[in-house]
Amino acid sequence: MYAALLRGINVGGSRKVPMADLRSLLSGLGHEDVATHLQSGQAVFSSGRGDEESLAAEIAHAVEQHFGFAVDVIVRDHAYLKAVADACPYPAADLEPKQLHVTYFSAPVGPERFAEIDQAAYLPEEFRLGDRALYLYAPDGLGRSKLAEHLSKPRINKGIVATTRNWNTVVKLVELTGA
Repeated sequence: MYAALLRGINVGGSRKVPMADLRSLLSGLGHEDVATHLQSGQAVFSSGRGDEESLAAEIAHAVEQHFGFAVDVIVRDHAYLKAVADACPYPAADLEPKQLHVTYFSAPVGPERFAEIDQAAYLPEEFRLGDRALYLYAPDGLGRSKLAEHLSKPRINKGIVATTRNWNTVVKLVELTGA
């Protein structure tokens, strides 16, 4: 099973992608066991063809053709999603889900990409890198996080797709793709 993470849809009333339409679109592409989670751009599906990158490209193309706007898509399989959740460097069970987030990247990123960030200046907020992922601890939530704002700057994310999910969604995607 795979999860498709669509970046920046259904936010602030723009770039609307109804989940029923997304499910139909994925089924129309020949994928099976299609389900969506919330309205914020995640779908799960099974597929007997392609790899994560080709599936992401296929879905992004289909979304643009159907809805008329481009959407960045990252596709990850269950094993990867579970590994990211299992490797969390923070005590997830002791935190509120709004305090912990994972940013998934379309490609590996190294610490040099974040060298300009003085992490001490943002404490108690902090981040750690994982496998094509960044774990963000934001005790006051993402909406109030100055570190998250800095991490989302185009020069930090140049050349890659990055999309962030809260811990509840991270855990739910592991569960949904594990079926």
